[in-house]
Amino acid sequence: METSPVPPQANPDPRPWHQREVHELASEHDVDPAQGLASHEVERRLELHGPNELPSVAQRGPLAILVAQFTDFMVLVLLAAAVVSGLIGDLIDTVAILVIVVLNAVIGFMQSWRADRAMAALKVLAAARATVLRSQQTQEVAASNLVPGDIVLLEAGNKVPADLRLIHSAQLQVDESALTGESVTVAKHTAALSSGADSALGDRLNMAFKGTTATHGRARGLVVATGSNTELGKVAQLLDPEDRTTPLQRRLAAFGKRLALVVIGICVVIFVAGIWRGEQALLMALTAISLAVAAIPEALPAVVSVLLALGARRMVAVNALVKRLPSVETLGSVTTICSDKTGTLTQNKMHAELVWAQGQAWLPGDQPPGPVLLETLRAATLCNDAHRNQPREGTSPASDWQGDPTETALVVAAQAAGIDKAAQEAQSPRVKELPFDSERKRMTTLHASAEGVTGYTKGAPESVLLCCESQWTPEGALALDTQAVIDQADALAAQGLRVLALARRDHAALPDPLQADSIEQHLQFLGLIALIDPPRAEAAAAVRDCITAGIMPVMITGDHPATARAIARRLGIVADQDAEVLTGQDLSALNDAALLQRVAQVQVYARVDPAQKIRIVAALQAQGEIVAMTGDGVNDAPALKRADIGVAMGKGGTDVAREAASMILLDDNFASIVKAVREGRRIYDNIRKFVRYTMTSNSGEIWTLFLAPLVFLPIPLLPIHILWINLVTDGLPGLALAAEPAERGIMQRPPRAHTESMFANGMWQHILGVGLLIAGLCLGVQAWALATGHAHWQTMVFTVLTLAQMVHVITIRSEGESLWQLGLGSNKPLLGAVLLTFVLQMATIYVPALNPIFKTQPLSLIELGICLGAAALVGVVVELEKLWRRKRASNVPA
Repeated sequence: METSPVPPQANPDPRPWHQREVHELASEHDVDPAQGLASHEVERRLELHGPNELPSVAQRGPLAILVAQFTDFMVLVLLAAAVVSGLIGDLIDTVAILVIVVLNAVIGFMQSWRADRAMAALKVLAAARATVLRSQQTQEVAASNLVPGDIVLLEAGNKVPADLRLIHSAQLQVDESALTGESVTVAKHTAALSSGADSALGDRLNMAFKGTTATHGRARGLVVATGSNTELGKVAQLLDPEDRTTPLQRRLAAFGKRLALVVIGICVVIFVAGIWRGEQALLMALTAISLAVAAIPEALPAVVSVLLALGARRMVAVNALVKRLPSVETLGSVTTICSDKTGTLTQNKMHAELVWAQGQAWLPGDQPPGPVLLETLRAATLCNDAHRNQPREGTSPASDWQGDPTETALVVAAQAAGIDKAAQEAQSPRVKELPFDSERKRMTTLHASAEGVTGYTKGAPESVLLCCESQWTPEGALALDTQAVIDQADALAAQGLRVLALARRDHAALPDPLQADSIEQHLQFLGLIALIDPPRAEAAAAVRDCITAGIMPVMITGDHPATARAIARRLGIVADQDAEVLTGQDLSALNDAALLQRVAQVQVYARVDPAQKIRIVAALQAQGEIVAMTGDGVNDAPALKRADIGVAMGKGGTDVAREAASMILLDDNFASIVKAVREGRRIYDNIRKFVRYTMTSNSGEIWTLFLAPLVFLPIPLLPIHILWINLVTDGLPGLALAAEPAERGIMQRPPRAHTESMFANGMWQHILGVGLLIAGLCLGVQAWALATGHAHWQTMVFTVLTLAQMVHVITIRSEGESLWQLGLGSNKPLLGAVLLTFVLQMATIYVPALNPIFKTQPLSLIELGICLGAAALVGVVVELEKLWRRKRASNVPA
């Protein structure tokens, strides 16, 4: 409901603007609509109410943005590890960790510069200049200088500069799609609405709202709200300035906290065990801390950032531009996509769906219609104010025409039947017209003809039929079955179509006087034309893909319930023709608890305002859903910001929506979201693979060092060995996992639960078990070498540990598919990284210059064979684990 600014008079009427008479509002604002405000009064009110501008938000400075990059828990753990490494003298590890943290901060800093500019875009949307009446003089002033009580003059093409209560309207039509989501222009009038009238913005027909556009006619209006008090200003206030954390960020934070606890546990256990065995306290403290630092996967933030950045680049190839890197993965977690209808699922342009006359229907593109249908289309072409643009190569027929979207759709439909508007107007030039008005709900044009003058009338069926007495045919008039026509019109309207009726009347000469009461009588009915803003061609397939992937599509629109249900059925969002549609009025009657109960069952919402869109998204999130919201209008921006990921349209959308969103569809194609979801799932899978790989590697190293003294073996590795293993195994092979293709059936599985841990589905058991296996193999080789007198036992342990990790990374590329099904060549970067690591490892053993650096000795062929065999056992065990997983999955009932 609109709220009044502080008015000039005390005790203002509490009713909203659209329910009040113009003279009451003029009196309350102390203004004569015929004269306007005086200059001194404008200055006083400008000081009282402030400029007609949207409020701006304080932007974070560069320092604040930079500091924010170091507040993530995982980053704090890494910084602590760097400090500890420095204290124990491991400067190389300290420098490596700091470089990774700084790189991560730079990436985050650059991303933050692009975020949260929706308020600036809202300002750009507002009209820059306005024509006003002040002191009986027409003036052009800055829109920011408008005050409540100003009288504003509107013409076709003007942006509405403030919220206006219309005083006078001459066929004014306004495009409100950016604010309400309705694709049809709205005809305005000046009469006060009843107290029981629908309060949705699209139904306030005597109001013109800031940021909308006049497309036809002219009007005069009283400014009743400026700045943040306008409906556009209320949208700005709904924008949440805070960015929501993504599922990946929450999972990594949880992982960091658990890892910190594990690290502390390792320190305590190793320190206590060493003291119990009689070791020196200082030595055991340094050993425990070194192992704890080694347990931290310092490459994880960098690898995650690289994975997300590469994923963002891949998404551009499918026309999805990501503004915030974590949003790349968020798409893979999405369980619900709330989509705006107009311009997102539909084309945001009207299309003639069907022409009906005398029980016959014709679809544009079919065989040429019969004579009555042709005359219906000829009437729609002549009783029409659309005009042709200069044709441009490569454009659609609809884009060649300018005017009301409904009228351009009629012209295009007539063209499909071979009727050219210019030729018809040359043959039957317009001589007079009775313009459309919202009271008659019809318009009439009079055209010269060989027999005299022919009048064509177009309008709402219930309005036109009242004026008809017969059915036109080329052979002469027939009796009109009015009820049959009404039934057909109702049936089409029930399908969500906008229905127009057309009629004609012949006159011997131009009627005089030119009055609707006499001209729009004794008409001959022609036919009906049904129009709709049609779904995008690819949207239905995209909706099916979403459902297959376990993602629930939800339509949220400002349009009418019947239209919303019809489009939802065409797209497959709902199957039942009586599917429930929750309207804005219904939502207003529901408290948050009641909405929480209904939101899981309802998939179509209509006549919804921006605040209600936020309520729907919030209710879904409270149910545990990860919500993506798509949209293109100003009315979508708050919900785009509130959702887990906001997806805006890049071509047809508004700047406001694009700036509030996390991702932009460059081709405005709903189907691109499905491709982006697939990429998001692939990226999260690959992050999990890296965590599985690096934590298993660290687990193997820790168990090897921890268990050796307990089984009375000497320390198996030197610090240089641990450093080398971490350097060559965590780096290139880990990054190469970013190139891992999507697994088969990635879009046939349900989304991950929002509560699912990073270590779900047996990962922690794998890390523990395979880590113990690697440690057992290393210690087994060490024990054998010592027992058989092989002096190279430490080099053998070093080699087994390195190569076992390479075999492991090759085999964990899928949790279910075997390596021979995947193929070694399906991830060439990873294969190259593994081969390079193998060559480097061999160099540390067989290049004489490197032996003293790495404290290694050349291995014999038998010793090397034993190392390779031990490492290969890791691959065998992992493949057996995958075989067990496949069998267990096949035994689970569908």
